Amino acid sequence: MKKSSSFSLLSSLFIFFYVFCSSLQLVVKADVPASKTFKYVNEGMDFFGMVEHNADYRPLKIQNYPFRLCFFNSTPDSYILGLGMGNANSTSLMRWVWTANHARPVHNKAKLIFSRNGNLELVDADGRVAWQTRTANKGVVDIKLLPNGNLVLIDRKGVFVWQSFDYPTDTLLVGQGFQLGSTGLTNGAYSMVLDTKEVNLFYKSPLSVKPLRYSNLVRSQDGDGELRNVSFNIAPTADGPDYADELRLEYENTHRGPIRGTQPKYNSTLSIFRLGSDGNLRIYTYYEKGRQDVWEETYTEFTSSWYAGECLLPEKCGSLGICENSQCVACPTPKGLMGWSKDCKPMKLPSCKVGAANVSYYRVDGVDHFLDTNNDGQGPMKIDECRRKCSSDCKCMAFFYRKDISMCLLTVQLNTLIKAQDSAERVSYIKYVK
Repeated sequence: MKKSSSFSLLSSLFIFFYVFCSSLQLVVKADVPASKTFKYVNEGMDFFGMVEHNADYRPLKIQNYPFRLCFFNSTPDSYILGLGMGNANSTSLMRWVWTANHARPVHNKAKLIFSRNGNLELVDADGRVAWQTRTANKGVVDIKLLPNGNLVLIDRKGVFVWQSFDYPTDTLLVGQGFQLGSTGLTNGAYSMVLDTKEVNLFYKSPLSVKPLRYSNLVRSQDGDGELRNVSFNIAPTADGPDYADELRLEYENTHRGPIRGTQPKYNSTLSIFRLGSDGNLRIYTYYEKGRQDVWEETYTEFTSSWYAGECLLPEKCGSLGICENSQCVACPTPKGLMGWSKDCKPMKLPSCKVGAANVSYYRVDGVDHFLDTNNDGQGPMKIDECRRKCSSDCKCMAFFYRKDISMCLLTVQLNTLIKAQDSAERVSYIKYVK
């Protein structure tokens, strides 16, 4: 009898502590005050105006002028959750400076939910979670959109548990950056990536297995140490009045400082650094007071003001074309150079299964491939060996040969060919079907 009573007492104590601990756990999980939680449904009237990508949008209540969180779409019933910057009126284009689910659009009736457990998630109309911050039960108590455009989830001490600044898409706001090993900036086929020694721009086409490097923004010197992060900033006051409002793309390592700089005519606090869909890099500054157009393009990486300029952009001349002084000037063909148009394309080659029957080459003098600025190719070797290498590779579309250093560059992708300054030393051969 005593044994049974002791067992019952122990069972009761176990149940009591289990219920107590479960209740305590529930309290810990529910850190966000009920008044701070929300569920925004993607429905209702679409707004329109001067909006990037010609998008319609549905603004949410999360705003901090000139930033606002919105659902937007460029195609019917395919919505992105994004952060807009600007007014979308006659003088102010609204630009999308951050997006959450650009790879997984949602539909009408999708929901943005901020729960008691601190997780922010985007749930599609069918219940699929399209995007989330993964911050459940991590001490989040509030969500804020800061004046600099950083969307943050914070704990009781004001520490950022999650921030949109850690997940850039194609744009950096002032104070934002990315670290070594991260995705960097991406826009369609283009990306900007940091490795231990370089900041590189890449182009990825359907024909190339790996992204092709078309420009090198900076290369650290021996002894400089690793490049750790890249950030977009305004020059500090300590640099003096000569550098007031200067915008800089800076990287951190042991010795080196800013790698790009420009000074807008106006306050540069509301500026963005953008990797464009054409692969170019630009800085735009937003300034409303007394201006007709509140956006100013304050910096462009590849411009027409120097020899190669826009010719360094892989798709400047579409899938094929010769570029000189930032203009597409000729279309190379087996019959010689023709006038360039958007119809200029390389000839389709037989599949690898068919073999190299009836395939030959036509010669183009004095041009570089967009890869040449970063890659001399293989060698030294003779031109006949270079040709054999391309011929033995069914995917090789052309080879580029430098006579001065006997180097051979093979490529599966043509796109823009750059008129070379030392044209006498450059020769290329493009495959075609006879």
